[in-house]
Amino acid sequence: MPDTPAATQRARVRVPLRFHDGYSVDAELVTFHGLVDGQEHVAVVLGEPAPGSVPLVRLHSECLTGDAFGSARCDCGPQLREAVERIAATGGVLLYLRQEGRGIGLYNKLDAYALQDQGLDTYEANAALGLPEDDRDYTPAAQMLRALGITSLDLLSNNPDKAEQLRDLGIDVHDRVPTGVFTTPHNVRYLRAKVLQTRHTLPLASLTGLSAV
Repeated sequence: MPDTPAATQRARVRVPLRFHDGYSVDAELVTFHGLVDGQEHVAVVLGEPAPGSVPLVRLHSECLTGDAFGSARCDCGPQLREAVERIAATGGVLLYLRQEGRGIGLYNKLDAYALQDQGLDTYEANAALGLPEDDRDYTPAAQMLRALGITSLDLLSNNPDKAEQLRDLGIDVHDRVPTGVFTTPHNVRYLRAKVLQTRHTLPLASLTGLSAV
């Protein structure tokens, strides 16, 4: 396990969350001191785990286009909405991580979109720009979890790399719980690439009925 410095909680504030479909829930947002990458990541604490159970946790990478603007080119917005409700029901935490575009940043992500419009998939487009396929490091996530007193969890994710990195960082991932499948004609090639390139646990059969636009 890497010798990672400890982070500490900076502030906690109650925030009522309201979504476009009418779902609402009260959350507690937590900020931190000492995160190794210096970014302003936030923990969204929801519900209360049952006695003896482990919390449900999602590592959600920031996606301005999907989370805020409702872009149909990815599944990030629907995953965020789903995760908040599922975590609130069982008790746990959503870590909102400032890792736009799998860590390459917003402008680079939009440059990659332009290459995807020419036929490349999401990973090929990053490579064509001289960028990593996925540049995310979940060390800050492990720091945040420890600062919240969480060392064992169920992980809400289709991405095996998230579970593998957390385990390497000393977090006990008891189970990896898949998210829903949120397909549109605009994101089906993106989702298929995640299955084929990075082993995301999405059913390929459900990703073949739509044509990419």
